[in-house]
Amino acid sequence: RRPCAAARMEEEEEDEGGGGRATTASPAASARFVRCLYAVGFLDLFGVSMVVPLMNLHIKSLGASHTVAGIIGSLYGIMQLFTSTFVGCWSDIVGRQYSLLACILLSALGYFLLGNSTTVFLFAISRVLVGIFKHTLSISKALLSDLVSERDRPLVMGRFNAASSVGFILGPVVGGYLAELKGGFYQTAFICASIFLLNGGLVWMLPWSEENTSNRNHYQDKETNSFSAKANHKHHLKSATSRAVTNSSFFQSPWIQAATVLKKIKGIACSNLWDVFLVRFLMSVAILLYYSNFTLALEERFGVKPLFSGYLMSYSSALGVLAGCLLGPITRLYGHNTYRLLLHSSTFTCTLILLYASAPSIWMVILSSTFLAFSTTIGRTCIIDLELTVGGNEASGTLLGVGQSVTSVGRIIAPLLSGIAQEFSPCGPPSLAVGLALVAIVIMNANKQKYHSHGSVKLKDQ
Repeated sequence: RRPCAAARMEEEEEDEGGGGRATTASPAASARFVRCLYAVGFLDLFGVSMVVPLMNLHIKSLGASHTVAGIIGSLYGIMQLFTSTFVGCWSDIVGRQYSLLACILLSALGYFLLGNSTTVFLFAISRVLVGIFKHTLSISKALLSDLVSERDRPLVMGRFNAASSVGFILGPVVGGYLAELKGGFYQTAFICASIFLLNGGLVWMLPWSEENTSNRNHYQDKETNSFSAKANHKHHLKSATSRAVTNSSFFQSPWIQAATVLKKIKGIACSNLWDVFLVRFLMSVAILLYYSNFTLALEERFGVKPLFSGYLMSYSSALGVLAGCLLGPITRLYGHNTYRLLLHSSTFTCTLILLYASAPSIWMVILSSTFLAFSTTIGRTCIIDLELTVGGNEASGTLLGVGQSVTSVGRIIAPLLSGIAQEFSPCGPPSLAVGLALVAIVIMNANKQKYHSHGSVKLKDQ
């Protein structure tokens, strides 16, 4: 579909000479949709980041031992591992509107239970519930993929990640202030639940019917004297039919929905996407290894206090937001070749982690952290775009869910690998990360013909 960034949409259409739209409703509706989804991403991580830093202290105050606290802390990741694929696939079947709204409201219920968690058992139940249904960002990204063209997908995804990251930066500040009050954790959890309810209301009020109508008008009125226009029109008719089936699927029997979910997952498992998901897994573990002992390693290597490490990580997060906003010019510089941009960003990430592992001074660490924020942000967006490009948009929710599950496996494995590597040296985890990143780069080079073939089709269809 056509790009949703309203500020630059008409200019790009004039530059490309691709035939203007016959109506102006489609860009306006799409722009409203995208801006609302940016707000959904911001509010989601703003609410979550208010509570997450306080949970360890709260569960300790409930009398849990370190072992019990660790087990309960891992419940969220385990639930995400087993539910990401299923919920993403479910969103392909019943539609983004119903699945997104259901996940937001059930997550709000989970945080409401967290605000009433006066026992360890209630705390664990709330984390399980949130772990099962907290897939707001994945479904929002699938919806963005449905709304925008492949050419503009990295730009919109980057801005969505930037908006979400701003929420993640501001949330801990507000949560830390509220924690100083009497009963601060409970108040923070209730505010988080209220933010999710606000998010649910925002999703409910989205102009869903207007978006579908405007897109239909756009594709019907678009010129059809070129191959790409015909292909886009055919794709729209197929997508419109899929939406009609999807909206009625919400009321089907749960057994039919479950069978359809399993069928879609089987199709993804038997596809040729194994190398893309393997690259995502290796790069995720590499980045997690870099951050796994960051504070401890800086203290042991350079005598840096944890406060400075916290400032450095916040500085990197802020630069990550800037990188998300710059994805548009960067992708245009690369001719919208996602594969080449991913390969270069992964190579740059590998080099910067190696620079950090061998840094002789703290200034070299600051330098590597500065550029690493850009390369990792670009890499995360590009790997998602490559998944959707190679796998196709017919099951974007399923693809994003599988990718989220792959990342969850990395979150489980990375702490174990980090602990083993730290037995040898404080630089062990980043050194291991360099090795894993090199393997990912080799895999991308070995399969570049497949990526190039998809990239050429992608550019030709524009």
